[in-house]
Amino acid sequence: MIRSVLALSVVLSIFNAHGAERLAPPPPGKLYQGLYFDEPAAGHDPTEHDVTAENVARFEQALATKTVWVFFSDNWSESRKFPAATCDWIRGLGKIPYVRLMLRSDLEQNHVEKIFTLTNILAGKFDEDLRSWARDAKAFGSPILIEWGTEPNGNWFSWNGKWNGGAKEGPRRYIEVWRHIVDLMRGEGAGNLQWIWHVNWFDVPEVKWNRFENYYPGGDYCDWVALSAYGPLTPRTIDGTESFRFKMRTAYPRLTKIAPGKPIVIAEFGCDIHHRKVDASEWAKGALEDLFSGRWPAVIGFSWWNESWENDDVRKHDTDMIILHDPGLTKTFREQLAEHADAMQATPIIVPSS
Repeated sequence: MIRSVLALSVVLSIFNAHGAERLAPPPPGKLYQGLYFDEPAAGHDPTEHDVTAENVARFEQALATKTVWVFFSDNWSESRKFPAATCDWIRGLGKIPYVRLMLRSDLEQNHVEKIFTLTNILAGKFDEDLRSWARDAKAFGSPILIEWGTEPNGNWFSWNGKWNGGAKEGPRRYIEVWRHIVDLMRGEGAGNLQWIWHVNWFDVPEVKWNRFENYYPGGDYCDWVALSAYGPLTPRTIDGTESFRFKMRTAYPRLTKIAPGKPIVIAEFGCDIHHRKVDASEWAKGALEDLFSGRWPAVIGFSWWNESWENDDVRKHDTDMIILHDPGLTKTFREQLAEHADAMQATPIIVPSS
């Protein structure tokens, strides 16, 4: 107990030190664990930012584990202000805020954006908002992981090429916007922002122009890269039932080729706990065993997507990927994390920004 209190005090004193700092990768052979957790009282919470300190404590106690970052969405449909309150309590736990910067005018998917279009962003219509956000992030003072344009190779988000000029214009516009946002925020001196480029393991649509490589903003514009690699997302899913290893075998070589030397985070992975043919516990066990095996040495951390939502009016069709809702899945995580405890980096390693 004394040792853990001292460790937390060291982390917090580092966080409060003067100057820009970053989260360093863990030592070779070790992994960070992050947390995304959204458990609405009923139905689905599309805001994706309702995680609380109590959720974190409950998750860590149930799995006998420690998480290093807390992942949440910052929706500009709700506010364009830096989410200081959420970042504050996350830092107060000795953890790193991981902000999914969502420039979108509503929370629905699969449609053209109305306000925060790539064209409008490039035209500078939100430059002052972005600069103000960056100034507040800088004033926050301690490391923040941040991504914009999540899963650009998936047509569910409005920044995908399908909604922005297709093959000829879409990926190019995305890259221009990514660089524009990063340049603006770096220009405000927000060196504590650590930029993560986050793609889906599978390109949708699966066509040459939409390959995730075409959206890469360049090594100078991202610090880490990240991947989403899910099992079945609903109880009735037919596609996407392959193992985590299958998906990594497909995506990992592509990521390491386009972004050599970049640390990789499995920012999102998960499996519905009620699928008819794929057992979530077995799927997760295989995924965790492979992650801890060193099979993919560029991978430095992972975060299971703990969320549930309604798919239609039939309750048994609802998606549920929350580990704590399934005793078997909870047991799998507890056992795997205990077995590989020596491979877990339980506290963030903070270094000065270069």
